[in-house]
Amino acid sequence: MLNVVSLIIGVLALIFAAVAFLPLLGWANWLIIPLAVVGAAVGMGSHSKAGRNLNLFVIAVGVIRLMLGGGIL
Repeated sequence: MLNVVSLIIGVLALIFAAVAFLPLLGWANWLIIPLAVVGAAVGMGSHSKAGRNLNLFVIAVGVIRLMLGGGIL
């Protein structure tokens, strides 16, 4: 059950991260990364690793996007 919740959080965060790739919306990653961290924490309580791995991927994408935009853009 925890894996399903983690996957739902991860998919939502991934959708928001895709929107945050648009120019001038990079600041949204400051909100998406903590959401994905919560999803990864929930996924750690599960026996399956899919939800946790999805959220870790979203965190990596968000951090790379923030680095490319200088933390703001």
